[in-house]
Amino acid sequence: MNEILLSNEVIVYLLSETVLYILLFIAAVATLGIVRRWDFERFTKRQFDLENRSYLVMSIIFFVLGLKMLLLPYFAYTIDALSPLVPGAMCAAGVIDANAYGSPLLLVKIIILFLSGLWLGINRLDLEGKHYPYMKLKSWFYLLLFVLLSAELVLDILYFSQIETTNPVSCCSVIFGEIGGNRLPFGLDIPKLLILFYLLYALLVLMLLRGHYLVCTAVTLFFALIAYYSVVYFFGTYIYALPTHRCPFCMLQAEYHYIGYLLWGLLFVGTFLAIESAVMEGLFGRDAAKLKKVSIGLLTLFVLLCSSYVGFYYLKNGVFL
Repeated sequence: MNEILLSNEVIVYLLSETVLYILLFIAAVATLGIVRRWDFERFTKRQFDLENRSYLVMSIIFFVLGLKMLLLPYFAYTIDALSPLVPGAMCAAGVIDANAYGSPLLLVKIIILFLSGLWLGINRLDLEGKHYPYMKLKSWFYLLLFVLLSAELVLDILYFSQIETTNPVSCCSVIFGEIGGNRLPFGLDIPKLLILFYLLYALLVLMLLRGHYLVCTAVTLFFALIAYYSVVYFFGTYIYALPTHRCPFCMLQAEYHYIGYLLWGLLFVGTFLAIESAVMEGLFGRDAAKLKKVSIGLLTLFVLLCSSYVGFYYLKNGVFL
């Protein structure tokens, strides 16, 4: 346990998370005071002070949430760097499964990242308005987000403090291997999975261009799920050039040129922007054409990058895996 907590990567990560949480805690206390007393219709000294304070507080939240987004890739790098210390772990997959807190922590981080992005979008709309129309909405939204941020810090501490360096863990070949039968969702096999992958991509592009925001959100989430399985169980094997190597984490390593950061980044950001565009149109009645174009561009790059590994492998070897 001490060996894990004394790791340079873990020290930097936990220290960064703690400092950012302190800032977020101060912002949460200030936000609670602002939202209870806020009344833009009043022209009083207290309201004027609240407006000045709110600008400072929201600027702090904006800055810290931006840094939190950068910490997710560093979290992935940190747990991958711990793999030599954990018996049986070949990459981050084994380390994240080293105790019961790893998977919930990763899930909470992804949820926080999505919600943080939505908060930043609402904050942008509020600053564009002349009368801070969404001040109370974004304030209550942040307070809800702060609850998750608190849970995240607790899980961070529990997770890293309880990683054992004496008990072996399962490696990625066991976690994502064939043991236990077909691991693909909905009883799919690889050919059907790939057909669904490309069809959903085409449908998502169509929905972003012409579809209803609720349908667009549903298609986006379904595509993200199928894309994950497609990368792990098909496209990833071409990245590793090994048909039995199925892992979403090993591609983050140097021997694969850190391509996983780009691959998962394109999918995550593209998916998020698609959902944000639906939220902006459906809930706020705003034009989201720019968000949609960027989302289509990123998801298209993701699909092309995945497909290129298959194409280059075939051109080089004359066969598919």
